[in-house]
Amino acid sequence: MQTRSFGRDPHQVSLLGFGAQRIVDEHDCTEEEAVAIIRRAVEAGVNYFDTAPSYSAGQSETRVGLGLKGLRDKVWIATKTGGRTRDLALRDLEGSLKRLQTDYVDEWRMHNIMQPHDLEAIFAKGGALEALIEAKEQGLIRKISISGHTDPRLLAEAIRRFPFDSALVALSALDHFIYSFAHDFVPQAVEKGVAVIGMKVMGLGKLAPWTEQALRYTWSLPVTTSILGVSKMEELEADLAAANRFVPMTDIERLALFQEIMPLVRPDVLRWKAREWMSGEWYELPELPFSKQ
Repeated sequence: MQTRSFGRDPHQVSLLGFGAQRIVDEHDCTEEEAVAIIRRAVEAGVNYFDTAPSYSAGQSETRVGLGLKGLRDKVWIATKTGGRTRDLALRDLEGSLKRLQTDYVDEWRMHNIMQPHDLEAIFAKGGALEALIEAKEQGLIRKISISGHTDPRLLAEAIRRFPFDSALVALSALDHFIYSFAHDFVPQAVEKGVAVIGMKVMGLGKLAPWTEQALRYTWSLPVTTSILGVSKMEELEADLAAANRFVPMTDIERLALFQEIMPLVRPDVLRWKAREWMSGEWYELPELPFSKQ
């Protein structure tokens, strides 16, 4: 398994990251299956695990904790908070640590910064960023992170204001064409040493006919890792095989992929770029209050 440095930190994480959102009952994955999948991933060299308390009301975190029991020193665990205030975020962290059966997480992120008011809220007095700073000082977390699916300008502003360690962003081949993090965020992040973690790689499954090309597109970007969700062992094995034979995508290969997938660049497909999740209408870029500063 190829590994890459975690931004400014030389710590090595696996090219293939484990997205734990789907190892839950909601996706027809039993607890026994989830534990087996997680342990197989670690055995194969996957050392990056991403979860959140909002995934099936904490069931994802609980199963990550069970699956990684006895393996804590071999892995990197990232979880999230959707809270925008210090108190709500700290409450999330307390629950996450219990479910994950650990006394610290390697990476904690403020999740889904979508609108300017989200950004302003986390940076405000009493905002969520205060919780992350406090938690790091107390040894409850090691790295401070942020994530966004929709508007790369907001995350670019966030890393301008604060030295985040990492950012989880939408980096599928479909994202290349609208509100592109690859164009409008990744270069600034790389320059600042912010570890970039890719998500939405398979476009909610819409890129399944181009699985290999979709994975190669994202892995060919200057990402630290990319998280892929799995709910079945065969899905994990396919992802492992793709990671182990990965070679960077050429410009000609990238162009050929773009020509084939362009008809999918629609808001009903890229729902994370829609005004609302199922609206079928594109997110409209708001005027940013800080853009004229």
